[in-house]
Amino acid sequence: MLTREEEDRIALLQGTVDLLILRTLLFGPQHGQGIARAIQEQSEDVLLVDHGALYPALQRLEVKRWISAKWGTSSNNRKARFYSLTKGGRKQLAQETSRWRKLAAAIGRVLGPEIMEG
Repeated sequence: MLTREEEDRIALLQGTVDLLILRTLLFGPQHGQGIARAIQEQSEDVLLVDHGALYPALQRLEVKRWISAKWGTSSNNRKARFYSLTKGGRKQLAQETSRWRKLAAAIGRVLGPEIMEG
Protein backbone atom coordinates (compact mmCIF):
# COMPACT_ATOMS: atom_id res chain seq x y z
CA MET A 1 0.00 0.00 0.00
CA LEU A 2 1.28 3.44 -0.93
CA THR A 3 1.71 6.16 1.65
CA ARG A 4 0.11 9.58 1.14
CA GLU A 5 3.56 10.98 0.35
CA GLU A 6 4.16 8.36 -2.35
CA GLU A 7 0.75 9.05 -3.88
CA ASP A 8 1.60 12.75 -4.12
CA ARG A 9 4.74 12.12 -6.14
CA ILE A 10 4.40 12.52 -9.87
CA ALA A 11 5.07 9.62 -12.24
CA LEU A 12 7.54 10.57 -14.93
CA LEU A 13 7.09 10.12 -18.65
CA GLN A 14 9.84 8.35 -20.59
CA GLY A 15 11.21 11.48 -22.28
CA THR A 16 11.19 13.32 -18.99
CA VAL A 17 13.22 10.62 -17.28
CA ASP A 18 15.81 10.78 -20.07
CA LEU A 19 16.10 14.55 -19.74
CA LEU A 20 16.42 14.41 -15.94
CA ILE A 21 19.09 11.71 -16.13
CA LEU A 22 21.11 13.77 -18.62
CA ARG A 23 20.76 16.86 -16.43
CA THR A 24 21.84 14.96 -13.32
CA LEU A 25 24.93 13.60 -15.07
CA LEU A 26 25.91 17.13 -16.11
CA PHE A 27 27.32 17.46 -12.57
CA GLY A 28 29.50 14.35 -12.84
CA PRO A 29 29.41 10.56 -13.00
CA GLN A 30 26.86 8.76 -10.87
CA HIS A 31 25.51 5.25 -10.35
CA GLY A 32 21.83 4.43 -10.95
CA GLN A 33 20.63 4.72 -7.36
CA GLY A 34 22.53 8.01 -6.99
CA ILE A 35 20.83 9.39 -10.11
CA ALA A 36 17.38 8.46 -8.77
CA ARG A 37 18.20 9.97 -5.37
CA ALA A 38 19.53 13.20 -6.92
CA ILE A 39 16.37 13.68 -8.99
CA GLN A 40 14.20 13.07 -5.94
CA GLU A 41 16.21 15.49 -3.80
CA GLN A 42 16.39 18.22 -6.47
CA SER A 43 12.61 18.02 -6.93
CA GLU A 44 12.11 18.33 -3.15
CA ASP A 45 10.68 14.78 -3.03
CA VAL A 46 8.01 15.44 -5.68
CA LEU A 47 9.56 13.29 -8.41
CA LEU A 48 10.31 9.64 -7.82
CA VAL A 49 12.13 7.68 -10.51
CA ASP A 50 11.03 4.07 -10.33
CA HIS A 51 13.77 1.49 -10.95
CA GLY A 52 11.52 -0.02 -13.60
CA ALA A 53 11.86 3.24 -15.56
CA LEU A 54 15.40 4.21 -14.55
CA TYR A 55 17.41 1.25 -15.76
CA PRO A 56 15.72 0.91 -19.18
CA ALA A 57 16.27 4.66 -19.63
CA LEU A 58 19.96 4.30 -18.77
CA GLN A 59 20.29 1.47 -21.29
CA ARG A 60 18.44 3.52 -23.93
CA LEU A 61 20.69 6.54 -23.36
CA GLU A 62 23.79 4.37 -23.50
CA VAL A 63 22.69 2.82 -26.83
CA LYS A 64 22.18 6.36 -28.19
CA ARG A 65 25.69 7.18 -26.92
CA TRP A 66 24.43 10.09 -24.87
CA ILE A 67 25.91 8.49 -21.76
CA SER A 68 28.73 6.02 -21.15
CA ALA A 69 29.15 3.56 -18.30
CA LYS A 70 31.96 1.85 -16.43
CA TRP A 71 32.14 -0.34 -13.36
CA GLY A 72 33.26 1.13 -10.07
CA THR A 73 32.70 0.92 -6.33
CA SER A 74 29.88 2.87 -4.67
CA SER A 75 30.17 4.74 -1.37
CA ASN A 76 28.78 1.70 0.46
CA ASN A 77 31.58 -0.43 -1.07
CA ARG A 78 29.40 -2.24 -3.60
CA LYS A 79 30.13 -2.85 -7.25
CA ALA A 80 28.06 -0.45 -9.40
CA ARG A 81 27.94 0.95 -12.90
CA PHE A 82 28.79 4.63 -13.01
CA TYR A 83 27.27 6.66 -15.83
CA SER A 84 28.80 9.76 -17.43
CA LEU A 85 27.47 12.30 -19.89
CA THR A 86 29.09 12.20 -23.34
CA LYS A 87 29.63 15.10 -25.73
CA GLY A 88 26.56 13.95 -27.69
CA GLY A 89 24.63 13.77 -24.44
CA ARG A 90 25.51 17.39 -23.63
CA LYS A 91 24.23 18.46 -27.03
CA GLN A 92 21.02 16.44 -26.57
CA LEU A 93 20.55 17.90 -23.08
CA ALA A 94 20.73 21.45 -24.48
CA GLN A 95 18.18 20.65 -27.21
CA GLU A 96 15.76 18.85 -24.89
CA THR A 97 16.03 21.52 -22.20
CA SER A 98 15.03 24.16 -24.74
CA ARG A 99 12.07 22.08 -25.91
CA TRP A 100 10.84 21.41 -22.38
CA ARG A 101 11.11 25.06 -21.37
CA LYS A 102 9.04 26.07 -24.42
CA LEU A 103 6.50 23.35 -23.63
CA ALA A 104 6.25 24.34 -19.96
CA ALA A 105 5.79 28.01 -20.88
CA ALA A 106 3.06 27.13 -23.40
CA ILE A 107 1.21 24.97 -20.88
CA GLY A 108 1.54 27.75 -18.31
CA ARG A 109 -0.07 30.19 -20.73
CA VAL A 110 -2.96 27.81 -21.39
CA LEU A 111 -3.52 27.18 -17.68
CA GLY A 112 -3.37 30.90 -16.94
CA PRO A 113 -2.94 32.41 -13.48
CA GLU A 114 -3.88 30.50 -10.34
CA ILE A 115 -7.52 30.86 -9.45
CA MET A 116 -8.14 31.70 -5.83
CA GLU A 117 -10.98 29.68 -4.34
CA GLY A 118 -12.98 31.34 -1.71
